Formats: sequence, structure tokens, C-alpha cells
Amino acid sequence: MDLLPSDPLLHILSFLDFRDLIHVSFTNRRLNDLSKHNPLWRSLCSKHWLLTDNERLQNGWSWYDLFKEYYCDLGRYIQYYPALKKAWEQLTSFLRQRCPRMITSLKEGASEAELSSIEAQIGCRLPGDYRCSYRIHNGQKLVIPGLMGSMSLSNHYRSEVLLDVETAAGGFQQRKGMRCCLPLTFCFHTGLSQYMALEHTEGRHMFESFYPCPVCDQTAQDPSAVDMFITGSSFLEWFTTYVNNVVTGEYPIIRDQIFRYVHDKSCVTTTGDITVSVWTSFLPELSSVHPPHFFFTYRIRIEMSGSAPPEAACQLDSRYWKITTSDGNVEEVQGPGVVGEFPVMTPGKVHEYASCTTFSTPSEYMEGHYTFHRLDNKEVFNVAIPRFQMVCPPFREPVSQMKEPTDYTSSFNNHDDDSGGGNCGDGDEDNYNNLRELNMAVLEGEWCPRHI
Repeated sequence: MDLLPSDPLLHILSFLDFRDLIHVSFTNRRLNDLSKHNPLWRSLCSKHWLLTDNERLQNGWSWYDLFKEYYCDLGRYIQYYPALKKAWEQLTSFLRQRCPRMITSLKEGASEAELSSIEAQIGCRLPGDYRCSYRIHNGQKLVIPGLMGSMSLSNHYRSEVLLDVETAAGGFQQRKGMRCCLPLTFCFHTGLSQYMALEHTEGRHMFESFYPCPVCDQTAQDPSAVDMFITGSSFLEWFTTYVNNVVTGEYPIIRDQIFRYVHDKSCVTTTGDITVSVWTSFLPELSSVHPPHFFFTYRIRIEMSGSAPPEAACQLDSRYWKITTSDGNVEEVQGPGVVGEFPVMTPGKVHEYASCTTFSTPSEYMEGHYTFHRLDNKEVFNVAIPRFQMVCPPFREPVSQMKEPTDYTSSFNNHDDDSGGGNCGDGDEDNYNNLRELNMAVLEGEWCPRHI
């Protein structure tokens, strides 16, 4: 071994992960020396801790010592840290450019001792990916706008704050139907929260995130009958998926807030000089599984090309919709203008509006056209609205409603074409706290009328 040149040995060692590299270092003195070669640990520091040359220079340590320092502090999260650290870096970089006031609301990371204290307080073990993320940033201050997205209609506003772990622990649920559930987000205006299940109980899967359905007659009669709209299978998936939608522009930024509209790139159509694009969103706080009531909002952008001639100027007169639900029912709707307006389109002009609709089926699609007339010669013509689908998240009914819990994933029939767990208490007492009371009270009886 002593006679072998260093370069080929270092090349071989460069293919090893940190655990194997450490094991090799115990083989003999030569490999022990080579295994501490700085470039080897530079690559591992970049891979596992996302560290840069500037960060190493600031510390003045070798890459090997820097890796050891981070491993001693964050080693238990090494499988989650790169993805979560990257997500947080992408999100904060994006916010500085597009939503700067949100940056000041982010809180510094929690310590290991603080997270362990929360586990002792709630009597449940926090998942590793959740703990890892909260070591980086401990949620945000209770301010508006919320980091986890907003939605605004004429008579309804929602903005979800990413709760810090201390506030989340204060809203920890142990009542029937919501046992061992930790709130992830909170909205001051609606009382809406997304929760994470810390145990496999009452029909929920461990560590999945969900919106509980708002109060209805059923939950009033049976407090354990809580339906839920599922938003993620783990904290890592839930958070990184959201961040990706934000930084890639999937979610639009409107008035310095992140709006959780979804835009299918196929939902764009051009007729002559006019392009129509559609974004959609599901509102869980205004929806229920029992009775089936699914509330959607959509945002439409109408744009006339800047290269259109002046004589192309026109005014919108009416709209026509063909609506098809997932059970095959078709409805046609027509009426004057859009949400009470009759926009005039000139070259380069953009008109946007939002509307909403409710359905008794979990998915549907809409398509149609606008009718315009030219301002100069009164010529009447139609502009196509692309087909767009509205689908609610998967939902689940609780154990109390059936012999076995059942998952429902929205399907559409197109007729045209971490291990580990904790020890949650199983007490039956109603542990209502201020956060939960607000969730329920503000939503009781709040149903928006169908409006297309």
C-alpha cells in the first residue's frame, strides 16, 4: 500500500461517501492520512451541508474539520438537510427580490434543546424532516402576509403563516377526531390551519399534512367525524413542493403576496390578437366532504398583443361557459360581461379578473368563449377560453363514518377525449385551545354562493 501513488488512491476515495471514507481511515496509516485529504471533504461538505468556499474561509477550518463540526450539530438530519437547506435558500433569495417584507418575518432556527422541550410538552415525537427545517428557520412571526400563500376574493381573504414551533405546540390537538395533530400553518382571517399527523391514528397516516374540513352538521353531532383534505405525505414533500411552486413561478406574486393559483401551461389559447390564460385554486376552508361542497376560484388573464393594429380595439360583451363535472353532468351558462365589467381591449392591454364556483363533485372542467365587438365597425366575434380543470386535493373520511378509513383521490372521466413514531396520549378529553376554537367558530355557516 505504501508503494502505491497517491493520485489513483485519492481518485478511488473520491467515490466514497463519508461513512465509507471514515471506515477506510481505520485500515492503515497511509489510508488514514489520505482519507483526510481536503478536496475529498470539500465535495462532501458541498453535498451534505451545501457549504461554499467563502463559508470555509470565514471559519478558517479545513474541510474535514468543518464537516465534523456540522455533523456533530446536524448529523441526525443528514438525509433531510440538503433538500431543506436548498429549499430555504431558494425561497429566501426569491423573497428578497419579489416579496421583501416577508424576509423580516422569518425567525432564526430553533435549537436542539428547544425542539426536544416541545416534544416533552406535547408528548409526541417530531419527525426528523420537521425538526431539520426548524433548525434552519423556526417558522415566521405572526404577521400578514403569510409565508405559505394567500388567496383573495371580493368577500374572502386567506393568508397562511408558517407557525413557529412554540405556537404550533400551543395548538397541538388531542380531542377526538384530531388526536396527535400539530398545526403547521394558521390564518388570522379564516382560522384555517394545515395540520400534520404525528401518529397513525383515526384513519390518518403518520406525518401526512392535511386541512380538516370546517364545521358542518356532522361534526356538530359527532366531534370525532373530521373529514380532511390531504396536502402532503411528509413535511419534506409538503414544504419542498410548495417552495418549488413559488420559485419556479407556478404561483403568481400579486401585491407582494404569494397566491396559490395553479397554472396548467396548456390552459392558454390565442384567438386573433387576444390571448386568454387561466389559473385555478381550491379553497378548503369553504369546502366540505359531507355534504359534498367543493369550492374553487379561478383567475383569468385576457391580453391583446402589443403588435395588434389600432383598429383591432374591441370590447367584451358577454361570456359563455360549458361546465362538465366528473359524474358527466353538463351545464351551460351565459351572461353579460365578466364579474360586472365590460373591459375594452386595446393593443398591449391586459385585463385580469377572479371568479369562483362551487360543485358537488371533486373535479370538473370548464371551457367557453367571450363575445367581443370591434369599436370601429361593430364586428362581433368570439374569443375562445381554454379548457381548464379544477380538482380538489385527495380527501379522507374518518374511521367513525365507516368500518375502514377510505382515501378518495379525485378522478376525472373525460368523455371527449421517515419512519419512527411517538407516544401520543389517547385521552378522550376535549383539549380545545384558542387556536382550534378560532378555526371552528369563524367558519361555521360561511359558504360563498356559486358565482360564475
